[in-house]
Amino acid sequence: MPVWRRIAEWLESERKVALVTVVEAQGSTPREAGARMIVLPSGAFSGTIGGGALEWQALGAAQATLAGAGMVLRDMALGPELGQCCGGRVKLAIEVLASGDLDLARDLALREAAGPFVTASTRTPQGAVERRLADPAEIAALGGDAVLLTRSGVLLQRFAETSTPLHLFGAGHVGRALVLALAPLPFRITWIDPRPGAFPDRVPGAVSLLAAAEPAAVLAAAPAEAFILVMTHSHALDLEVIAAALEDGRFPYIGLIGSRTKRTRFLGRLRERGLGEAVERRLTCPVGMTALRSKLPAAIAAGIAVELLLRREQLALAPGEPAQRSVHG
Repeated sequence: MPVWRRIAEWLESERKVALVTVVEAQGSTPREAGARMIVLPSGAFSGTIGGGALEWQALGAAQATLAGAGMVLRDMALGPELGQCCGGRVKLAIEVLASGDLDLARDLALREAAGPFVTASTRTPQGAVERRLADPAEIAALGGDAVLLTRSGVLLQRFAETSTPLHLFGAGHVGRALVLALAPLPFRITWIDPRPGAFPDRVPGAVSLLAAAEPAAVLAAAPAEAFILVMTHSHALDLEVIAAALEDGRFPYIGLIGSRTKRTRFLGRLRERGLGEAVERRLTCPVGMTALRSKLPAAIAAGIAVELLLRREQLALAPGEPAQRSVHG
């Protein structure tokens, strides 16, 4: 669940909540800078900063902070101090929000639903926290990072992680399992199938359903950064969608479910259509982790989810590079 929506919901029923954020992560740490959890005075919490002794200590620190107000910073070494051998170090920010912050939390929840934004939190001389939207200079200072504590003590945080659009063609068993596997991950899915009644009655919130009579035509309106994944009920339809995606030339990932034999046959047919040798490098088939022997839809979906996450990270490091087969055994 989005951070500010959870905070708003809990402030409606609780007097206070604490927002715990990993501000800095050095060395071997369980989570990265920007990881968060929300803590109630009772010790109940949502989210995670990595579990284990670090999270246990952070929960206690958050509960202690909730006895007062404002924002505190805590440095924790993942060594003898916590009885761990990781050797890393994290800096945590613990911000207290009270019932008076409910309107702000509701406003930020609406912004979070609309897309990424940046907040700035500052401790006042009276010990309270002033929260506001960051100004352009602060957003520029944050750059592509999730969180930054400036030299002047302003805590800048980015909320609503940008999600990758995914056009998923096919609502069969693997398609259904994949939609569930990707539900908590940073993907925004357009799910396409031409068959009446193909979609389940309920789908996760980040999924849009599209019953398109001509699925390949949908690609014309797809964003350039979209991932294309094809697993329809028909090999002929698979070929039409894959050919259209390759001809379009914009998409950073084009995946086709199937065997190596299917890949060989499809490459031959794509060359017959005049797409040339370049298609071999641009088409990912088979998809997922082929070292995984299980044919269970949920297992196949898990392997595909790993591949999509890896491709997403590759693009963040080297935008525009062709898909790389880096997850197969």
